[in-house]
Amino acid sequence: MLVKISLGGGLNQRIIVSLDFPAAASDLVRKLGPAASFYKVGLQLLTAAGPSFVRELVDAGKRVFLDLKLFEIPSSVAAAVAAAGELGISQVTVHASAGSAVLEAAVASAAHFPGLEVLALTVITSMDDEALREVGVVSTVPEQVLRLALLAQAAGCHGVVASPLEARLLRNTLPQEMLIVTPGIQPLEFAKGDHARFTTAAQAIEAGATHVVVGRPISRALNPAVSFAALCAELDG
Repeated sequence: MLVKISLGGGLNQRIIVSLDFPAAASDLVRKLGPAASFYKVGLQLLTAAGPSFVRELVDAGKRVFLDLKLFEIPSSVAAAVAAAGELGISQVTVHASAGSAVLEAAVASAAHFPGLEVLALTVITSMDDEALREVGVVSTVPEQVLRLALLAQAAGCHGVVASPLEARLLRNTLPQEMLIVTPGIQPLEFAKGDHARFTTAAQAIEAGATHVVVGRPISRALNPAVSFAALCAELDG
């Protein structure tokens, strides 16, 4: 059964700052200070720095979005979710393409850790319709995102991860309590980088996203704290 999620904590709780640059992660957290309270730790940083860095963030009072993109047999995924729960993280990602048994195992494992939310990854933002066809998926991106999101809902996941281009479709379909977390956030003046499907943060929130994941526009800014403040102001507007 879905648990109603309270967003709370102001605008900075809706911005998840991506820490995918191991050498500069600690420095970025220091520069952003108390203003930023939610961070994404992905595979690159976790592999380079290990779980100790995640513990440091949690001990400092930060929320952590652990983007593991789990895709394994149900028992392995359940064990990985439990390990993430032991670290005190707030959100963990599981590939919805792994199927309902895997998603249900993740949700059941997370239930032992109050505050741990399971997010089902739908279609990664680097993929488009052609990329889906390459791996044998004949559906369009929106069709596949919606199919996997409904699978996640049925499995009891707390939310989904999708590009902001699908946020409105998901918001109009999923229960209001389900989270919609959107990577692929870029200012319009930025190149799209690795994301084939992207928008600005304000466009994503207006379309129904509950959280936006932001990386380079903050981490590579001359003054990350100023860029973060500007992003909060964008959402406030």
